[in-house]
Parts: sequence; C-alpha cells; structure tokens
Amino acid sequence: MRLWGSRMGKDPNPAFTRLNASFSFDRRLYAEDIDASQAWARALEGAQVLTESEVDAIVVGLEEVRETLGGPAFDPLPTDEDIHTAVERLLTERIGPVAGKLHTGRSRNDQVATDFRLWVMRACDRMVDAILGLAKAVVQSAEAGVDLPMPGYTHMRPAQPITWGHWMLSAFWPLLRNKDRFARAYASASVLPLGSAALAGTAYPIDRKAIADDLGFESVSPNSIDAVSDREFAVEYLFASAMLGVNLSRLAEGLILFSGPEYGFIELDEAYTTGSSLMPHKRNPDALELTRGKSGRLVGHLTGLLMTLKGLPSAYDKDLQEDKQPVFDAHDTLLEVLPVLGGLIETLELNPERMVAAITPELLSTDLADYLVGKDVPFREAHEVTGRVVRLAEEKQVALDQLPFQELKALDDRFEDDVVKIFNLEAALERRSTLGGTAPSAVKAQLDAAREMLIRV
Repeated sequence: MRLWGSRMGKDPNPAFTRLNASFSFDRRLYAEDIDASQAWARALEGAQVLTESEVDAIVVGLEEVRETLGGPAFDPLPTDEDIHTAVERLLTERIGPVAGKLHTGRSRNDQVATDFRLWVMRACDRMVDAILGLAKAVVQSAEAGVDLPMPGYTHMRPAQPITWGHWMLSAFWPLLRNKDRFARAYASASVLPLGSAALAGTAYPIDRKAIADDLGFESVSPNSIDAVSDREFAVEYLFASAMLGVNLSRLAEGLILFSGPEYGFIELDEAYTTGSSLMPHKRNPDALELTRGKSGRLVGHLTGLLMTLKGLPSAYDKDLQEDKQPVFDAHDTLLEVLPVLGGLIETLELNPERMVAAITPELLSTDLADYLVGKDVPFREAHEVTGRVVRLAEEKQVALDQLPFQELKALDDRFEDDVVKIFNLEAALERRSTLGGTAPSAVKAQLDAAREMLIRV
C-alpha cells in the first residue's frame, strides 16, 4: 500500500526505497499522527464530508492502531515508508474502505507538519520538567554551601573570594533561561498547519480553529505555503537544546576541575564515576565528561538543520524529511544527561577545608584598592598603588597580608593601621552584599528568589 503509487508505471528502485523511507525514525510520531487524524476526522464531519458513524468508526479504529503501534510486537511492512502510511494501512485493515475517506482534503505535507509540531510541543513540556529537576538539585547544593568561602576564578586563575552557594547559583539562572527558551520553542511550534493541504489549502469548508482547539494549538497558520515548509520551530527547539548543552558543558567543566586532586573542593559519588582498565587508582568523572562531550553533538544538530533549510524554495521539499532525526536525538540526549547530572550534584560532597585553604591574601587585592578609595583616593590611582604593593610582596616572597605596615606606608602614606582589617575573609565577602553579590546575605536572598521561581513554575 503506497499513498502515491497509482500514477507510476514501475516500482521504485529498492535502493531508492530505502533512501526514501522514514518509518525507522518517524514511527515515534504515531501518537501525534493518530491524535491529529482523529481531529481531522471530526473536522470532516463538521464540514459534512463524513457521517457521524464514519467518524466513530475511524476514531475507534485509530485507537486500536495506537495500541498496535505502541506495542513491542509491531512489525512494519516494506511498503510502510512512513508513519502516515503505516497508520492508514492498519486503519484500513481494521475498518475497511471507510478508512480511505480520512485523507480527504489533507496532504502528507500538512499532516507531517502537524504531527511534528505536536510532538515538539510535548517534547518542550518534557524538557522543561527535566530542566527544573536539575535546577532543584543545583539549589539544594547551593543551600548546603551558602556561606562556604572558595576562590572565584577568571581566566582560569584565582580572582576573588566567592561562596559555593554563589558559584552553584551561577548555574541556576542559565537553567531558567534554558527553560524559557523551550517555552518559546513551544509557542513557535503551537501553530496549526493542518488544513493547508499540499500547499494551496484544503478545498473543503474545514473549521481550522476548531481543529486547533481540539489538538491544543494556540493559533492557526495564516499562509498555507508557509505552513507546510516552516521548520523554524524545529530550529528553535534545536537552538534551545544546543544552548542548554553548552550551559551544561560549562557546569560540567567546573565540576570536573573542582573534583580533581589539584583543587579537591568537592568529592563525586562513586555511582557517577568510573575506574580505569589499566590504572587501579583512577576514578574518572565520566558522567561529567559525557555531558561536556554531548554539547558538541547538540550544536551539530542545530547547524546541520540550518544548512538543510538555507537553500530550500517555498512550500514542501523532501529535504525536510531531515528535520526529525536531529530533533529526536537532541531530545533523547538531553533526557539522558539531565537526570544524571542532577543525581551527581545531589550526591557530591563539599570539602570546606580545601576551599578555604585555596583562598590566599592576594585574592583581596581589590579590597585593598577599595580601602584606598575609602581614603578619597581615585580608583585608578588606588589600583596603581595596590599593584605596586602586590609586586613588592612577590619580590619579597611573602603573602600580601604579611608585608610590614612600614613598607606599605613607604609606598603610600595614606595607608593607616586599620588596613589590617582588609584581610578578614568574612568581612571581604560581606562587603559584596549588593543584589546579586557573593556576600552570604546576598546569596541567601538569591536563594529565596530561586526557590520562589521554582514554586512559580
């Protein structure tokens, strides 16, 4: 059973049949194809194309097809070139010739676009749930170290003291932005193409708004040519996936570094690490490395689909068959990664002693410059003076807070006895108490905001 074969004088070449077929991957659209087909049948009844009894037979038959396709025993025929063909064949086997009326006024062009949009909408919901699961794990870890000092890094070099809670929450807000991107991808997908037919629109008086309401679409496509060729929603889904992958990769990289022996800030649970086949002492952060590695795969899916789309003319072209595999794989990849990363973060152990020990007085050099600013020294001048203090400490091979006061005074007589207070770590952290800062008080406020965001969504 082919949906298009009657005008052909010969069967397609077997190699071409294999190339042309998409059932191996688009079979996962079966639920969406059945939902959309049932909605289309009801719309045909509204247009007085089908009778009530015909629609009842089609809807019931499609439910039986759903059960068949959802089971492990289904074995497609060689002629089931795509999910739409398989559904129609199985429906015909169950209810007979009336199944042939279902495709009235509909094309596979608007059918597949509808199925795919509906699948992406549902995939976005799944992705939002998975992202929020990881976000909760991040908040939990931030709570455990809300006032735990550690070095902050820029250029992979120690920069200023921060807290573990502040560092972990720096991964929370990107996750919320990722969630919002999937919400926008949902909105982009939630435009009904069904009723556009091949490209010119259906010839029957179909109530497309009723179909949109039936299937949960937010709006109806305004142009039938654009409707069957628009895959921007898939690009947006892949961009959201790629951006999430990049953010997860950056988080994984930080955790890889901090769990290494050179840092020792955290200890990963053995359940999320592997050993070496050669070196018995090794415990490798493979879960984090796989997270980092799969980001490249996600970015590749985005660029690949963009390259497929860039040269296409208007309306439907078979190139668009290439839209589904990258989206499906991005979905599956992220739904594998997100819960693993969440579990790893929930079970990691903090090492406060190593974190605090890694904070050297040099990390308070900015505070020393700010001290001079408090003495009415312009910041540029204060920065220059502090730079000379740092250089002097390096030359003498002593820590910044170990320079004799007399030598500080010799560099700039605006240093006074109270300069020693600058090197108090707790005070240095608390000085950064502005909104979004690393002071424990500010991080606690940030945590409150994060918890509120999780409650609201």
